[in-house]
Amino acid sequence: MEAARTTALDQTAHERLVELLRGGNVTVLTGAGLSTESGIPDYRGPDGKRRVVPMTYGQFVASPANRQRYWARSFVGWRRFAGARPNDGHRAVADLQRLGLVRAIITQNVDGLHQLAGARDVVELHGNLALARCLDCGETAHRADLDGRLLEANPHFEVIAGELRPDGDVVLSDEAVAGFHTPRCLVCQSDLVKPDVVFFGESVPKTIVEQCFSYVEASLGLVVLGSSLQVMSGYRFVRHAAASAIPVAIVTRGPSRGDDKATIRLDAPLGVTLSKIVQDLQR
Repeated sequence: MEAARTTALDQTAHERLVELLRGGNVTVLTGAGLSTESGIPDYRGPDGKRRVVPMTYGQFVASPANRQRYWARSFVGWRRFAGARPNDGHRAVADLQRLGLVRAIITQNVDGLHQLAGARDVVELHGNLALARCLDCGETAHRADLDGRLLEANPHFEVIAGELRPDGDVVLSDEAVAGFHTPRCLVCQSDLVKPDVVFFGESVPKTIVEQCFSYVEASLGLVVLGSSLQVMSGYRFVRHAAASAIPVAIVTRGPSRGDDKATIRLDAPLGVTLSKIVQDLQR
């Protein structure tokens, strides 16, 4: 009986979400849960508890040894991370944009999979791992070029890698990390070269935050996909929408910090759910 009741509630939420999207002018906010079907793990499991503790900004800038550890792990994980491809969820979001129903796509992800799926003008709250930036002089580099330089500097770096992590790195032993040559800026030769993403302990640039607030304020609805909203960078937009009486729909597996502010809540797999929504909208 309880299973049947849950199914009926989910069906009602699905139908309400379809109608919200049918009205158009919706802002979409996506999180790591949208990319798990592409093989990129998220920080938290279905229970909402953090499974991975990433390197913080403070740790990264504190010492060359920390940067060596980060870059050795990232060097191994990058090829696997860069090889990820968009899944049905990413394609569905791009379809919603193509249908003219989405005002803006805001993502907390750093994998660029929205763009690979065909989405345009994606606002990346936390940056993109495909770029790196020198913290001393500001010079930027494409990660593919940087990877080539790292390969040349570490031709014999062979390790048994562990599981891929959300930031695109893997867990390595201290013995494996020792001797790894970290990247240097081609302009100023500083070793403070960092992926152009927002680390824990950093803030999203103010101009990007303001742009996202303006999108939400001008929308008829905010749809959150695959995010537990545990970090303020995304949660603040849900709070703002709810305070402005803008409908909030949340589709993710497991609990979300924004559940009490959601007008539509659906606990369901993203790929199949979003694909079905696009089909319903095209009828």
